Amino acid sequence: MHEMVVDRVTGTVPPRTAAAPVRPPEDIRAADTALTWRSIGLETMASMLVVSLRRPAARYFEAECQWPRLHPLNERGTAVPHHPLIMVESLRQLAVAVERHHLPPARGAQLEAVSVSLGLHPQARPTERGSATDVMLRCTLSDLAVRSGALAAYRLTAEYLHAGTVFGRCTMRFAASAPAEGEFAGVVPSAALLHPPAAAVGAAGDQDVLLARGAQGRLVVVPRDPAHPVLLPGRPTRLPAPAVLEAGRQAALLSSGMTAAAVIGLRLDMAAAVPTRGALVEVAGEPSGIRFLVTGAGRISATGTVQLLGR
Repeated sequence: MHEMVVDRVTGTVPPRTAAAPVRPPEDIRAADTALTWRSIGLETMASMLVVSLRRPAARYFEAECQWPRLHPLNERGTAVPHHPLIMVESLRQLAVAVERHHLPPARGAQLEAVSVSLGLHPQARPTERGSATDVMLRCTLSDLAVRSGALAAYRLTAEYLHAGTVFGRCTMRFAASAPAEGEFAGVVPSAALLHPPAAAVGAAGDQDVLLARGAQGRLVVVPRDPAHPVLLPGRPTRLPAPAVLEAGRQAALLSSGMTAAAVIGLRLDMAAAVPTRGALVEVAGEPSGIRFLVTGAGRISATGTVQLLGR
């Protein structure tokens, strides 16, 4: 059956969109794909979460992950629940491996995440007391499409298992990102900024804080570490989708006064590029949690929700 890309804003099918074949494997039961930190585009070996990838069926993948207790996003302690962004980063790394090894080539740079939806089962969520947690990802590929002969978009839906028990699910859609040159000229954060304490935004340390209070108490994206090894590798000029999602999570926890353990779901939809500094983040309560809106360069750049336990 043919699949197509539907524009997430207009709900229409872009022109010259065609179904894309999955690159056929020579043997569908082939051995694990050999992965290295360089082969999935990471800057350091310490950032690597996905250690092996298998393809049992044409559009089904399995990946083994190791999540270190001392991951930069995790809190420091003897018993540590992993930060939910580690789930997102694991699926992003898996996507790079799938795209490079099993999909038709994209035109230009690899595709980027444009939407994320994540859910956690709090009672099944693993807590690490040793060095690392072994996690299995079972992942399905869908909505695969090309445009003018090049890979245009695809979606990965994964469930996360520890010791045979599913503790979470995540879906990410990947597509080409919009150009960013020149569009952030008017996005300049105020000089008078106050960063909240890390604990107030559910961050492990000050270096993980992405927000600051600006004029009239507005929340502004101003990372404490503009070259954060996980959220902002390579010191980008715009926020990757996982960093936008983290900014929304931090804003929700700051406004609600709840702790990081209360987060049981995250959702993000990107509409435009978000500058690394100066974008505004607004929040509003709803029955199941907090909705957030990110604006940059005078336009809506992203929307999302943070689902909180007990709301």
